[in-house]
Amino acid sequence: MNKARHIAIIMDGNGRWAEQKGKKRVKGHEVGAKVVRNITEFCSKNEDIERLTLYAFSTENWKRPRLEVEFLMKLLEKYLESEVENYLQNNIRFEPIGDIRAFSKSLQQKIENIQEKTLHCDGLIQSLALNYGAHDEILRAVNRIKNSNDNITEAMLSNALDCKHNVDLIIRTGGDQRLSNFLLWQAAYAELFFTDTLWPDFTINEFEKIIKNFTKIERRFGGLK
Repeated sequence: MNKARHIAIIMDGNGRWAEQKGKKRVKGHEVGAKVVRNITEFCSKNEDIERLTLYAFSTENWKRPRLEVEFLMKLLEKYLESEVENYLQNNIRFEPIGDIRAFSKSLQQKIENIQEKTLHCDGLIQSLALNYGAHDEILRAVNRIKNSNDNITEAMLSNALDCKHNVDLIIRTGGDQRLSNFLLWQAAYAELFFTDTLWPDFTINEFEKIIKNFTKIERRFGGLK
């Protein structure tokens, strides 16, 4: 039976959820942050799941309206402040991926402080993809190793990436069926599950059903069984 050791989620649909309810888009992001906590806590109690990577803010999200971007930055800061104790209580290590240099100095400091505070935790590893794009990640990795005297190998490139671990299962909420520049290298043999459910409505029950379906898939990785 397959085990979803590394699960990655594209959390789509916050804005549409709010608009459907006649609310401002930012309300959807607030409710979506609570779902992040629920899903993370569930994963921390599942011994089969080692890593949870969540697409929180992409390199393309800077194109959104200025006020929405500013709100997302404040929400991220608020989320991180509120989650420190939760990380520690549930033995969760926080490992962000992406290029956080574009964020304010105070937000960068907060991200680094929480990473340091949870470094000793040896349970679930939660990665928030922050100012993350797979193209950007691969380019930065290539630049790290381009001056090597050796021929660049797959292992060298993998080790230079922000996320050095292949993904078993990618879930995208919100109805769209694309990866949107998320973990393209690591998802080479990931199983993809798409749901019409908007992220604020995504439940533990639906999450469990997807994981159960994943365990039944015959994964051949290009070979035969």
